Amino acid sequence: MIPLEYRHVTKYQRRGRPPQGERALTGAERQARYRQREAEGQAAPAAPVRLPRPPTRPQRWRAAVAELVALQAEYAAWLDALPEALRDGATGQALQAIVDLDLDELAAIEPPRGFGRD
Repeated sequence: MIPLEYRHVTKYQRRGRPPQGERALTGAERQARYRQREAEGQAAPAAPVRLPRPPTRPQRWRAAVAELVALQAEYAAWLDALPEALRDGATGQALQAIVDLDLDELAAIEPPRGFGRD
């Protein structure tokens, strides 16, 4: 039996940025570079911009109801513009069903604010 040669195959990766020169900077050298950058006006990157908060559930509810009311008005205008001969067809019946919906009850509902704020 031939003896196997031991090889170490794992390469360790260093953490952080590799040194720019032959050795890593000392704390004093790093601080001197930082102060030089500050003096030249090359400040560190600014904090990331915060994205706006998404709308709350009550806001989303009101927006959805307002969209439904606006759509119902558009469908009512479409139904009014539809020729009399087409009102008995599938399109006319679907438009009439949408116009006949009572969205006032939905508009009157005030959703709960939650977390004891009701």
